[in-house]
Amino acid sequence: MTALEVLDEVTNAFPPRYTVVPNADADEAKGFFTDATLCIGCKACEVACKQWNQLPADGMEFTGYSYDNTKHLSATTWRHVAFKEKVGVDFGRWLMVSDVCKHCAAAPCQQSCPTGSIVYNEFGDVYVQPDICNGCGYCVTACPFGVIDRSMIDGHAHKCTLCFDRQADGMEPACAKACPTDSIQFGPVKQLREKARERVEQLHEQGRTDAYLYGADSVGDYGPLNSFFLLEDHPHEYNLPVNPPQPLHNQAPRYAAGLVTGLVLTAVAALAFRSAARAT
Repeated sequence: MTALEVLDEVTNAFPPRYTVVPNADADEAKGFFTDATLCIGCKACEVACKQWNQLPADGMEFTGYSYDNTKHLSATTWRHVAFKEKVGVDFGRWLMVSDVCKHCAAAPCQQSCPTGSIVYNEFGDVYVQPDICNGCGYCVTACPFGVIDRSMIDGHAHKCTLCFDRQADGMEPACAKACPTDSIQFGPVKQLREKARERVEQLHEQGRTDAYLYGADSVGDYGPLNSFFLLEDHPHEYNLPVNPPQPLHNQAPRYAAGLVTGLVLTAVAALAFRSAARAT
């Protein structure tokens, strides 16, 4: 069997698992537009998220490197306001942004879940069903944004639900409702992208030419994210990857390469064994 034949067999054996969003047109999927230029770091979104979803506190550990002691997203923190102090030659300033699950259209956490715990709900959001989760952690390692995590309490995976229960009752998510500056905006993603581009144009006209959108069109291996951001500095400053990889892309060639390598090594070992046997 040739290498190309092996590749074809592996490709057919492992088809891509991109799930079509049920009951939600791509243009009507709901999501977040988070404008970092409007964030004042009040953490009202964090508190509202925890209060509505009855999430436990994360303790009061002093990090020593920021006023932000939450540190990162986790199974018990689904909205996280990051603080980053930028010190220049003549001045210093704070970068602040409220991070959240990106609700990817082709979410690697959903694709890697072996139990079907992670699904797309009727609003087009990536939703974790904790009672079906077996705690394997595949979703945790698959997410390049560091969003999803396993709880120390029940061992199951948890993350932002985009307030599925509130949406079902016609209400906006708790974080967007609580934001005093409208830094967090919720609605149909298609409309949010239009508003976000208008906002960037407005900032450019004001001389803030560093403003740009992260995830509104595409980023890394991903198409448009359903939760995207307006930033004014390098993504790394906001703890966001520049080129987030899609772990399940090009899996077939990798499996094929591994299989071909194994066959070659097996053949070499067999020849070496036969040569040694003849020599004796």
